Amino acid sequence: MEACHSPQQYKVTSYGTITVAITTLEAFAGMWINAFIVCVLSIGWITKKTLNSNEILLLLGCSRICSLCVSWAYALLSFIYPNYLYVHPILQILTFSVIFFNFSNLWVSASLCVFYCIKIANFRNTFFIYLKVKIDRMVPWLLLGSVLSALALGSVICTFTETVQGNNLTITYLRNFWDTSIRMDKHFTSSFFLAGFGYASSFMAVVSSALFLLFSLWRHKRKMQTNSMEDLNMEAHIKAMKSILSFLVMYTINFVCLILSTIYAIKNENTMTLLIFIYLHAFPGVHSLILIFSNPKLEKALLRILSYVK
Repeated sequence: MEACHSPQQYKVTSYGTITVAITTLEAFAGMWINAFIVCVLSIGWITKKTLNSNEILLLLGCSRICSLCVSWAYALLSFIYPNYLYVHPILQILTFSVIFFNFSNLWVSASLCVFYCIKIANFRNTFFIYLKVKIDRMVPWLLLGSVLSALALGSVICTFTETVQGNNLTITYLRNFWDTSIRMDKHFTSSFFLAGFGYASSFMAVVSSALFLLFSLWRHKRKMQTNSMEDLNMEAHIKAMKSILSFLVMYTINFVCLILSTIYAIKNENTMTLLIFIYLHAFPGVHSLILIFSNPKLEKALLRILSYVK
């Protein structure tokens, strides 16, 4: 029996080693990048006692640090020390933590996109003008709603997802709600629908905000071109439009990977799962890096640190 199972055992171990290595590199890089954001914004809050819109970035950085940390711990236990996951509280706690921080990350980033759209875009609609005036006061409620929604959705999905001990339990690591891959039962459809709803709602909020903002910037750029206003303001608009387009492409790929990850987890396609896995763990760090260079305060602090290092 041992001889029959040895090739399969070696294959799983090899795949697990690659997975843990990639997770370690991406998770620690992403945690350092987001830790920089949290530190800079926290120092600014302590000195000036104000956060304004930066509280969204602060919460996003914290959620991404926790999300990457939990993801790395889950990958380490799943592929290096799988026996620890058979201990009753550990699997439930890690599964819920991954679900909660993943949805918190998605919805806080969606809140950030909505905030930037309302603040920067320029429309004459009465409701839009009302939102522009009230958005600063609405930020804490947006963040509270994101966290409570992630908490509720994570609790419901964990309730639907049965964790079966013994031969029925198979561990498949993915950076989304389907970390515990169970044989398909009556709860599969409910869990898949709820997770899909969570992904789709944040994705639609991001896409709608980005498209509205792109349209507003493009319209304003055309007005400046008509008035022959070729100055730094024009360049800033073009740079902002390119940044929004790049983020929109990245977020779309991230959404597709989240959906595909559940399909390939069920089919057990290790090669495709690894590629999806690489992108899902690279996205938080890369997006946070883009946010740093699009925020003058964060960019200035990073350049100052780099100058000290040189």
